[in-house]
Amino acid sequence: MSKLITSRRGLIKSGAALGAGLATPTIFGSSVWAASDGGYANAPTGSTVTLGFNVPQSGPYADEGADELRAYMLAVEHLNGEGDGGMMNTFSSKELKGNGILGRKVEYVTGDTQTKSDAARASAKSMIEKDGAVMITGGSSSGVAIAVQGLCQEAGIIFMAGLTHSNDTTGKDKKANGFRHFFNGYMSAAALAPVLVDRYGADRKAYHLTADYTWGWTQQASMAAATEALGWETVNNVLTPLATQDFSSYVAPVLNSGADVLILNHYGGNMVNSLTSAVQFGLKNKQVNGKNFEIVVPLYSRLMARGAGENVKGIFGSTNWHWSLSDEGSKAFVKSFGEKYGFPPSQAAHTVYCQTLLYADAVERAGTHNPCGVAEALEGFKFSGLGNGDVEYRADDHQCFKDVLVVKGKENPTSEFDLLEIVEITPRAKVEYAPDNEFFAGGDLGQCNPGV
Repeated sequence: MSKLITSRRGLIKSGAALGAGLATPTIFGSSVWAASDGGYANAPTGSTVTLGFNVPQSGPYADEGADELRAYMLAVEHLNGEGDGGMMNTFSSKELKGNGILGRKVEYVTGDTQTKSDAARASAKSMIEKDGAVMITGGSSSGVAIAVQGLCQEAGIIFMAGLTHSNDTTGKDKKANGFRHFFNGYMSAAALAPVLVDRYGADRKAYHLTADYTWGWTQQASMAAATEALGWETVNNVLTPLATQDFSSYVAPVLNSGADVLILNHYGGNMVNSLTSAVQFGLKNKQVNGKNFEIVVPLYSRLMARGAGENVKGIFGSTNWHWSLSDEGSKAFVKSFGEKYGFPPSQAAHTVYCQTLLYADAVERAGTHNPCGVAEALEGFKFSGLGNGDVEYRADDHQCFKDVLVVKGKENPTSEFDLLEIVEITPRAKVEYAPDNEFFAGGDLGQCNPGV
């Protein structure tokens, strides 16, 4: 069975007559995959199907992990016909009926990634081998996402990435069994750099503090390239360990560096602590080179803004989604989440809720949980109604393309949740790139692995 499936995908992918860059045609429909149902890893046989939610329940990204779990549980409720249905009602695809997935009730197991790659792989491996999870999703670290994506490729399981912003996830480390709904560092830089130059001018000197792992590296490289192309100079880039809590020794040298902008390529608790340290050193009120000193946080979240408090006021960044968006999908999700938990969802919650619905919808359209059928259903899939306008999963690299939000900390928030304001919605056309873009070069998507 494995050889047959591999040859199908090989036929679809390799035909020279198809031409480079053309969308993959749908040669084999759902009936073919349904007819082969059972010849893949963890094929469900009873009345239930198990999904694996692998999130940071401890470590520097634990706040994001907690909100992800809330959203996952809400998605399961909606898939099983409980609650108000949320974004199932606004999703452009109408395959989901609230009767589980392919008529099977959805169950789930959870794991703690600890924001550590080894721990994340171990918990995902346990969910696959012991619990029979047919799909793994989650995470708030690109290092974790890349490690688990590799594991799922080896095991023959679909991986629906959570919060992973490194270019490498759908660049040099992309996998046929992995899909990313979240945006990436290149997209953040493409959206954010023009706004920064418009507000602060082209004659700027930037000092970067960067989380020392795959996300930080690619985020910093993207920001440096995008701002330098518009006239900025990169003065220095200093790597900081992910486990760092006190950033004072990293912030102090900025004072005498000649830089007039500090770019914090940090996320979660790291960003809260580094921004707090920068403010304590007086950088927000400092003047350098005849200009007001500025601080930039390229990747924002509401949870981070809440943790940093007043320190975020006026500080620019980007985000994948925000609860104040007025499209019908966003409003439906905010309503469902808010009624259940008493506060608005974060971008982490939104991302993983969408990933769960997108997986379930792909299974329904493919007629099977077979990862090769699911992958074929997702590749080139265009949809709307889940926030961020018209969206597409590109077949070449399994990256999702959509609008990107540029935000800044509100000067006069009206509540503890109303901390970011949307400055600009950058259309997806301005953040798209070719599959062979230098920031994403290398790696091979490879063949789907059904696991048998």
